[in-house]
Amino acid sequence: MPVESRVRRVAVIAAPPVSMFNLAIPEMLFGKVEIDGAPGYETVICAPDPGPVPTTGGLDLVVPHGLDAVAGADTVVLAGSGSYTDPDRRILDALRGAAAAGSRIASICTGAFALAEAGLLDGRAATTYWAYSSLLAARHPTVDLQDDVLFVQDGPVLTSSGYAAGIDLCLHVIRTDFGAAVANTVARLALVAPVRPGGQTQFTQTPLPPERGASFADTRAWAMEHLDEPLGLTDLARHAGVSVRTLSRRFHAETGVSPLQWLLHQRVERAKELLETTSLAMDGVARASGLGTADSLRQHLLRRTGLTPSAYRSSFSRLTTPAPTPTPARTPATVPAPRAS
Repeated sequence: MPVESRVRRVAVIAAPPVSMFNLAIPEMLFGKVEIDGAPGYETVICAPDPGPVPTTGGLDLVVPHGLDAVAGADTVVLAGSGSYTDPDRRILDALRGAAAAGSRIASICTGAFALAEAGLLDGRAATTYWAYSSLLAARHPTVDLQDDVLFVQDGPVLTSSGYAAGIDLCLHVIRTDFGAAVANTVARLALVAPVRPGGQTQFTQTPLPPERGASFADTRAWAMEHLDEPLGLTDLARHAGVSVRTLSRRFHAETGVSPLQWLLHQRVERAKELLETTSLAMDGVARASGLGTADSLRQHLLRRTGLTPSAYRSSFSRLTTPAPTPTPARTPATVPAPRAS
């Protein structure tokens, strides 16, 4: 069946002193989702004490809603806070109640500390901003800490690292709810990078500055226009005007993944968009996305999403006439975000 068009409710908790940047990310991205001309999300900002809420930047934000706004939310997002080591008991109770009611729970940056304090990360894979990873591990040893990834999903609980990684987490939520085409449209509207894999590293260290001071942004843009062609390291290096060795080293320094990992991710994303927005046969989708064959398409999509191509199209198609009922996949539909190798 086509993507469900009902409005999904998102409650964003502002724990004082809240990070204005972290708080703005879900409001901005979820607010740009439109499905058939109607909003995809209703986003409500709430706090333990409605009214002026202090921020880490020294300003006050007026938040009109209390934590009762969490009740009934499809997704609850806890923004990063300067008081992460001493979370408000009322917030912990609200998080536990939402989790018990079946809500999806997410945190941005230091919000993971409150999720851990509430017991929602016990035995789960999770992450936080790299500068606070050792502290989270020390305070909550039962958390399966992934200390060098952008975001992690473990069942209904998602955590992101710091700053812009919150963008990646929210785009991942949008993609899960409405598909890759909608998520990438939101990314373009917000002028941010398309959906990145959660396993991409938070940061990389490069001992030497990039040669000639240039990045590979132009080469990545060129590759995006030629995904249906048999691109390899030699093709990318030729376009960039560098050796394969230099390409591999500097590409990883810029993106946190190898050129071939990046290519595969973009091809899978292209295949998902084609499944959502066209009626191409599976062989056609595989060729147009550069994945080669229908068998290869099935293998990569199952690994990334837990769905066969037919099941993915049935769940996320934006066509007026839905695709035929698919054969169920044997792989679980929810898989943790892969780590970069």
